[in-house]
Amino acid sequence: MHYVYRFSEGSKELRDVLGGKGANLAEMTNLGLPVPPGFTISTAASRAYLTDGILPPELRVEVTTALRAVEDAMSRRLGDFHDPLLVSVRSGAQHSMPGMMDTVLNVGLNDAAVQGLAESSGDERFAWDSYRRLIQMFGKTVLGVPDAVFVDESNRMKALHGMDGEADLDAGALRELVHRYKELVRGECGREFPQHPREQLDLAIEAVFKSWNSERAQLYRRRERIPHDLGTAVNIQAMVFGNLGATSGTGVAFTRDPSSGRPGGYGDYLPNAQGEDVVSGVRNTLALEELAELDEEAYRELLTAMRRLETHYRDLCDIEFTIERGKLWLLQTRVGKRTPSAAFRIATQLVDESLITMDEALTRVSGAQLSQLLFPQFDSLLPRTPLTVGMGASPGAAVGEIAFTNDVAIRRAGEGASVILVRRETNPDDLHGMLAARGVLTARGGKTSHAAVVARGMGTCAVVGAEELQIDPVGRTMRVADMVLSEGDTISIDGTTGEVFAGQVDVVDSAAMVYVEQGLESALVAADSNSAELVTSLHRLLDHADARRRMGVRANADNRVDALKARDRGAEGIGLCRTEHQFLGDRRGLVEALVLAGSPAAEEAALEALLPVQRDAVVEVLEAMDGLPVTIRLLDPPLHEFLPDLVDVAAAAAVAAERGDDDRDRAALVSVLREHRELNPMLGMRGVRLGLKIEGLLRMQIRAICEATDIRLDAAGDPRPEIMVPLVGSVREQQIVRDICRELFPSIRGRSVPIGCMIELPRAALTAYRIAEEADFFSFGTNDLTQTTWGFSRDDVEATFFPTYLRNGVLTISPFETIDADGVGVLVEAGVAGGRRTKPTLPMGVCGEHGGDPESIRFFHDIGLDYVSCSPYRVPIARLEAGRAAVLSPRGEREA
Repeated sequence: MHYVYRFSEGSKELRDVLGGKGANLAEMTNLGLPVPPGFTISTAASRAYLTDGILPPELRVEVTTALRAVEDAMSRRLGDFHDPLLVSVRSGAQHSMPGMMDTVLNVGLNDAAVQGLAESSGDERFAWDSYRRLIQMFGKTVLGVPDAVFVDESNRMKALHGMDGEADLDAGALRELVHRYKELVRGECGREFPQHPREQLDLAIEAVFKSWNSERAQLYRRRERIPHDLGTAVNIQAMVFGNLGATSGTGVAFTRDPSSGRPGGYGDYLPNAQGEDVVSGVRNTLALEELAELDEEAYRELLTAMRRLETHYRDLCDIEFTIERGKLWLLQTRVGKRTPSAAFRIATQLVDESLITMDEALTRVSGAQLSQLLFPQFDSLLPRTPLTVGMGASPGAAVGEIAFTNDVAIRRAGEGASVILVRRETNPDDLHGMLAARGVLTARGGKTSHAAVVARGMGTCAVVGAEELQIDPVGRTMRVADMVLSEGDTISIDGTTGEVFAGQVDVVDSAAMVYVEQGLESALVAADSNSAELVTSLHRLLDHADARRRMGVRANADNRVDALKARDRGAEGIGLCRTEHQFLGDRRGLVEALVLAGSPAAEEAALEALLPVQRDAVVEVLEAMDGLPVTIRLLDPPLHEFLPDLVDVAAAAAVAAERGDDDRDRAALVSVLREHRELNPMLGMRGVRLGLKIEGLLRMQIRAICEATDIRLDAAGDPRPEIMVPLVGSVREQQIVRDICRELFPSIRGRSVPIGCMIELPRAALTAYRIAEEADFFSFGTNDLTQTTWGFSRDDVEATFFPTYLRNGVLTISPFETIDADGVGVLVEAGVAGGRRTKPTLPMGVCGEHGGDPESIRFFHDIGLDYVSCSPYRVPIARLEAGRAAVLSPRGEREA
């Protein structure tokens, strides 16, 4: 097994072997860019370690060979007493993953080598500062020493010398701080800080492997649905130093603005600093353009490298760099994370620059990003005065109560509160709190700080670098001038403008929402220049998705308002009209009267009262969707949803009896309710079973649909109803209903009305080849199919054991959000195959909530469904994802 790859041996195609970071370092090396030499330990070594609990014995030999090559390239030796080679150790999984081990810099320094570093650099202060950094980073990430003990010791040293930061401490103070740090390690770990450079390196490599299963890494993988068995690579790279004085520095650059999508170089730079200083946000950075004034030659060389990388990757690139006494070094690159609005802008920009095609542009955006663009934003027309202004790091509008700690943010979010996590700066330990929060606000940091990068990746609104904020985490307050806010007070943050407001700010529809509801022209009239570019990009990509997609997109809508809303957003019909929703509110009593009818005459009267209600409701929907198909599902829920609660009625009857009241009606009602009572109504008399039990109800609904169609035809409309039978498990059930339909209307003025069924029981999916004999179409009800396959009652499990299952990794995401492809999905695929075996052109769709889920839509495309149906709000998302599916999954194409 080959475990170690020099940078020159790899490429971006080996991402699964070298991890994202290692693959990109190899790619930059092969492009001839200035990359410090190094090597990558492959993910195979990590998997072997996680399986066996020890490092593979061959690994040490391979590391030695690769390390000697680095020493030769740098003309230095690890641990040398005169001119030591130092290396960094970084994790590098296949997917970018907050929660893995933090980088350890300056590995190889010890009590002797620090003297050699001072000699070779000519800067004693730099040498002791580098040793101080190593002990703190190594102590925290490798030895498990709490970072707080180092911070406390550093604060004492700064106070002793009257300094504000470590950068102000002189060589003597840093030498003393190193001594104290080593004592802290001895006290916390019961051992000396390791002096042998190779021991430092081996321990750091093992710590990276261990960090794969850290709580933070597992949390992130569960959230992002990243497999737990991939393992991580480790990158060992020669150190170059940005903290060697005014002609040195470090920074992070993007080839385009990852927040807005604006073309041109963008990023942060810190003179006389190492990378951790930029990412941590402890020191506020300079804008990248200011580097030109400090070192014009290095700045121009950086811009050239940025352009070359963007051209090579054909995408926005995120680049970490260091300048060591005027010499530019590139330490890392990757395709940069971006906000949803930037994603859409950049995709079409790259098309216009002829770097990618429109098909490729569709792969650069997602339905999840579009969903975020549809969220409301603050009303810019209202007069408002911000409390303070920071940097808008991740767009959006967030309103919530202040939480100064992760624990408070998680607890209050769990209680249903909207929370804004407020910190001086964030670090990887804050991932839990950031996941729970609606927004993040920090007093320190730039647009490439930890808070900014992680929030952008998660699509969470964030404002960073609000320097006026004085945060007291102990007293749980934040102050700006004379204004003091406490934990629990409400604030509003604007991740686009960087504005922070005390209290709640009103929100309005976003430009993207105006576009999907009112069209391009209306959206452009209302948009500013930034929003106009976004709307135009969105329009182009949605149009292309519509042209490329094979699957149709319908909506789940039960009334005129929702139907019109869906049609405005591009729905091509209704895939699920739930007739039970037309009997809610005041109309509920009509169904109750039917069930409780004590005689045929009473039952007939109840049905006659229901008929016009049902007919009028269907007329409204058919009118709103004129010319488009409307799939009308017959009554589906169990009867108990339309009846009084047995416990309440029985209790009232008992009280009346106790008082001596002769309430025969209530007593009779108790008797009827007990007759209809079911231990598990969701698996009881509902759907087609209810229709066959109370055939008059079934016939009334079919009549109503027939009469509604006639009314629309009389009005010169073009009604296209389809009747759908719910909860079918046997072909005979479908046949009986189909016969009743044919009896009531062989056709409507020469029009044939399709009569299909929902496939929402495992038996229906497995016997679909038989059910298809009596069905004109299938619609997969994946909500109930998930319940019946898993044995879950959704209303019960999501609030009880689902959190435990998600936390323990039994589930990585709720199967009600994204289709369970390995279980429920197999049944859907079997249903499709069975139905098409009987009728090759049988129309098939899905009407469960999965019809609007981006990942599920890709699955439905691949197995050959004809359409998805989702809520009106998600119609644009489904359109986009159906187009993406056609581009990403050409094997799913078939004749429509």
